[in-house]
Amino acid sequence: MHLYLKIFRPILLYLATIGASNLTGTLWAIFVYFTKCVAFSEYVQKHWREDAFFGYQFLNGVNPMMIQRCSKLPSNFPVTENMLYLHGARSLEEEMQLTNDYLKANVIHDEQQYLVAPLVLLHQTPDGKLLKPIAIQQTPGEDNPIFLPSDSEYDWLLAKTFVRSAYFNEHELNIHLLCTHLLAEVFTVALLRNVPMVHPLYKLLIPHTRYTLQINLLAREKLISEDGFFTLVSGAGMVNILQNSLSCLKYSSLCLPDDITERGVQSVPNYYYRDDGLRLWGIIHRFAYLYNDTEVEDDSELQNWIKDIYEEGFLSNQNTGIPQHFHSLSELVKFTTMVIFTCSAQHAAVNSGQFDYGGWMPNAPTTLQLPPPTKKETATEETLLNTLPDISTTVHGMVALGQYPNERFCEEVPCRLIKYFQSELEDMHVHVKQRNKDLPLPYLYLDPKQMENSVSL
Repeated sequence: MHLYLKIFRPILLYLATIGASNLTGTLWAIFVYFTKCVAFSEYVQKHWREDAFFGYQFLNGVNPMMIQRCSKLPSNFPVTENMLYLHGARSLEEEMQLTNDYLKANVIHDEQQYLVAPLVLLHQTPDGKLLKPIAIQQTPGEDNPIFLPSDSEYDWLLAKTFVRSAYFNEHELNIHLLCTHLLAEVFTVALLRNVPMVHPLYKLLIPHTRYTLQINLLAREKLISEDGFFTLVSGAGMVNILQNSLSCLKYSSLCLPDDITERGVQSVPNYYYRDDGLRLWGIIHRFAYLYNDTEVEDDSELQNWIKDIYEEGFLSNQNTGIPQHFHSLSELVKFTTMVIFTCSAQHAAVNSGQFDYGGWMPNAPTTLQLPPPTKKETATEETLLNTLPDISTTVHGMVALGQYPNERFCEEVPCRLIKYFQSELEDMHVHVKQRNKDLPLPYLYLDPKQMENSVSL
């Protein structure tokens, strides 16, 4: 990174002296972003083997949605007391009752590639500062051993590598593609088909739909088309993963306060995604009150919008919990908060860190070339290298939130709400910036200054 400083800084200083202010500003922004990415990747390269960093990524990496409290072990995960070292004096049962054990579950079951559906037991250390893996099973079954930190170096490292690959595919196909990009498209198309431009809902949501259809068209062409990246990696399994993910999708999982409660992670320390996300949810929720309660039931355009979303986007599946009709203002505000949060904050949380954590390939392998070991004491450094994807696979591998450049609202109440909304976002930016000063690895993805209004990347 010091080499880049030596190269770019004199160029920028020279451009500044000759008055090329716009070009200088653009290059400086590119330079700052590039050096930040390099510094982050260097940190990942240095720490990717460590159990503490492995656990940290389930909280604040690119997929902070999978971890959940484990108060009882699944029947297909036969971890026993004598297997584990729990970083403390309590028993496994006592630790689970104290909410110190967390399970990372995965839904990937692809047969075409060497992807697994691992179960990972994570334990919060007694000082409350770290979350570390203490047991991994690649796929439940008698032929698949439970790997432990006490196993040989490469047995344990290889077990974590298979988890990382499953984590990558689950993140990209379910959490990122389905639960932000494709859902944003559902909200956008329903809005454009049912709500006129003069409608308050249109004015509220149109900034959060910008570029969504364009970027999703590119995703279909480059990622999930017949010769797209994920089709080549996962084959027919990609469709199965997406179908399974859609069938399991719940409205509550898209509403951050409900999701945090259902996963039982309210008290996990150093969970910056949760802390920043809940604060943003509250700010957006206070902003979204643009109606009177009496207007909601009789607004046919509003009701057609949610009906279209339920029928076409969620296939009229009542199990999703998606509203079919808005009966009250509170229902409408919660749903529009979810839409804005999904298109802006949630997408930023699961999109912006992809290069940070995946730039060092062993930390996020797109696929793996060998099956998981069925016996211990067989893995070596050569096994790990042969398991990781080859270079040909690896290489395939902004308007800020709250800004409304096209002024659509002219009414007094919305304009006042926008100003208050922007003020709260600025306060949050200051808070995040101050907190990050003391962190070895800053959490930036839900900083309003770093966040897009819409799914545009």
